[in-house]
Amino acid sequence: MSKPGLPQGTRDFSATIVRKRNYIFNTIRSVFELYGFQPLETPAMENLDTLMGKYGEEGDKLIFKILNNGLDNPEKQEQTKEAFEKILAGKNTKAITERALRYDLTIPFARYVAMNYGQLTLPFKRYQIQPVWRADRPQKGRYREFYQCDADVVGSKSLLNEVELAGIYSSVFEQLKVPVAIHINSRKILAALAEICGGAEKVTDITLAIDKLDKMGIDKVKEELNKKGLTAEQVQTIEKYLSIEGSDTEKLAALKVLLGNNANGQKGMEEIGYLLNYPLQTPNSRLQTDFTLARGLNYYTGIIFEVKAIGVQMGSIGGGGRYDDLTGLFGVPGVPGVGISFGVDRIYDVMEELQVFPEDVQLGTQVLFFHLGEAESNAAFSLMQQLRSKGIRSELFHEQTKFDKQFKYADKKQIPYIVILGSEELAAGTCVVKDLRKGDQQTIVQSALQHFPFY
Repeated sequence: MSKPGLPQGTRDFSATIVRKRNYIFNTIRSVFELYGFQPLETPAMENLDTLMGKYGEEGDKLIFKILNNGLDNPEKQEQTKEAFEKILAGKNTKAITERALRYDLTIPFARYVAMNYGQLTLPFKRYQIQPVWRADRPQKGRYREFYQCDADVVGSKSLLNEVELAGIYSSVFEQLKVPVAIHINSRKILAALAEICGGAEKVTDITLAIDKLDKMGIDKVKEELNKKGLTAEQVQTIEKYLSIEGSDTEKLAALKVLLGNNANGQKGMEEIGYLLNYPLQTPNSRLQTDFTLARGLNYYTGIIFEVKAIGVQMGSIGGGGRYDDLTGLFGVPGVPGVGISFGVDRIYDVMEELQVFPEDVQLGTQVLFFHLGEAESNAAFSLMQQLRSKGIRSELFHEQTKFDKQFKYADKKQIPYIVILGSEELAAGTCVVKDLRKGDQQTIVQSALQHFPFY
């Protein structure tokens, strides 16, 4: 029998990791709730036509498709054979697959809004914390199964929503003690750049190329733009755009010169100015313009976000933006929306590298009762239940054995307190409480145990 293994790009999580991840989840969830967002969950799989065509050509290639049931039916064998040939040619066919694992949480959310639009109170503010799947090449900080934590607002065009979402980013990373830069740009600015470089139809080619700047460098981006049919002069304009530097004020001034009176460009710069006007910065986070930010997904229409940790070699740990007609993909046009996402797996890696997890995040069981005989364990069990009713996490060792074995169990599980209830203590109505961290102990009456400060 071969050794068991995991699919590439997936992981098991031990108790140590789960507790740290839950700390991140709970921090994000508490801030979402603080800002008035309500929870939502959608299925792990969606109909394939719900997902396809929403992420651009490259994104569609990363969707995990699910084979239909009953493909082994002899009556379908011939039909299935032809369908598989289409699949191998890169085409989709409902004879083989009609469903897929969700690629992100935004499209399922848009589908939910479209299906329930008449019953929603607008603006509708939801958050969602669930896993997503992408057939990507695994590497540091990039997995095939990972969690996203999204917050979205639909039914409002107000830029105050963007301000609130930037505030959520700032609050979460301040609480997690992760220093970040919150990069912002506007797809309207990128649309303006396309308009002065060959026309609006070039916006996808340009944004996809710019989105790879960090990975490929400027020379490769220029090469890719040339392949897309842009002239040397147009590529030079884009290079000039990507080289804009300085303070936020200096960047906007330089951009105004480059884009001239282009209406989309002016609107995009106004939006960025609106966000920069709000005092969102905290000691651990700051908002800054970044005209190299493109975000390759096709559905963004306005302000876009990307969050990067400062002092750590890691890609984006959060991102999002405005998508003013995403529900139009599902037959409900004209519903404006904006949202952000947290990359929990990368945030975890960043926090590990920075060593900013709280010391008590690993605290599981607080008290271990030693098992010292049948009568003693029965009394210990009764005391343990009293502690549990007070919210104190407690265990009774599973069998009567040597002290050394029970001590080792407490040590390995990092249980800070043990309670010893032997025959002498049972007769006297007392018990011994030992603090394993400090090495001291005291004897107290059993009735006082539930009031003992197990901190």
